[in-house]
Amino acid sequence: MSERVTYQFEYDERVRCAFIGAGEHSYRNVYPAFRYAPVELAAVCDVRGERAEAYARMFGGPSGEAAPYTDHREMLAKEKPAAVFIVTSYDQRTGRVQATDLALDCLRAGAHVWMEKPVAASVAEVLRLRRVSAETGRFVMAGLKKIFTPAVEKVASIMASEAFGPVTSISVRYPQALPPMERRHDLKAMRWFLDHVYHPAAVLTHLMGPVERLSYEWEPGGGSSVSTLRFASGAIGSLHLVAGVAATSPLERVEVVGRGANVIVDNGVRLTYYRPGARRDYGRDGSFVVDDAVAPLVWEPEFSLGQLSNKNLFSLGYAPEVRHFCDSVLSGRPPVKGTLDDALEIMRLFEAYRETPPGTTVTITRESE
Repeated sequence: MSERVTYQFEYDERVRCAFIGAGEHSYRNVYPAFRYAPVELAAVCDVRGERAEAYARMFGGPSGEAAPYTDHREMLAKEKPAAVFIVTSYDQRTGRVQATDLALDCLRAGAHVWMEKPVAASVAEVLRLRRVSAETGRFVMAGLKKIFTPAVEKVASIMASEAFGPVTSISVRYPQALPPMERRHDLKAMRWFLDHVYHPAAVLTHLMGPVERLSYEWEPGGGSSVSTLRFASGAIGSLHLVAGVAATSPLERVEVVGRGANVIVDNGVRLTYYRPGARRDYGRDGSFVVDDAVAPLVWEPEFSLGQLSNKNLFSLGYAPEVRHFCDSVLSGRPPVKGTLDDALEIMRLFEAYRETPPGTTVTITRESE
């Protein structure tokens, strides 16, 4: 599973990129990931000119300082980047995702796009992105970091193994509040749900495929919900969105069950594979220890050495997803993870929650698109 990481300055060929957005999230998590990807940052755009100038000085390279802009259209026209990274926010008046229209402009200017989730606020907007991507011959990759984490990638590998058997069910826990039904028509009220449901939904759909049917119960005090899911594969699942957990609590848990085997990810970094094959003699076993050949396997970081594997840029998936995007641009092959089709499945779930009252079962429709 471990792949040798190439540092930015070691690449013989790099993608000439521009960046729209100079906020705190991108400062912590996206710009720093460029150190481990074939990126040549040529320009930075932000409506705050001083921010654009500061980020251009700090992150431009390795061949020199990037050019700052406050108008993205001027930047696209002058710099003609091969690709653009977009990390922005929401329209304060409408609640729409700012990055959606920005991505359309970049595609029409001839640039490939990596955009932080959420890519849009509706299924219709994702379909529009997909249509313009096809028309321009430029692809869009969504920032679905969770499916690039070492833990989730290993889970997918285990699930694909013959020993794990057919996948029967999945359970995902994530802290998230769902607003009351009467407020869900307002995108501003749904902002945080839209922003964060991408994480558990990306894991669910990446590992299990499309959701076919959904029902849920909702708790009005804090907004917690428990959903039951039927996937197109025939497998079932649950999504527990917990509101009100302590700030010191681990945020997430994933468990996938096969046939006589299951795999669990706790807190994003502790992976336990309960392998098939152990035989217990009920009422006769005096020890819980099983043979080494069928004993559970556990992986977790040691968090002691100055290793890349101990950096959250890698354990949270940021560096791997940025590298996947850049590799796709250089090779001319569209990304296979974090695609608009992946984002579309997530938006279908978002709209199902937005439109469906608690206690109701809804079938996820996929009309001709």
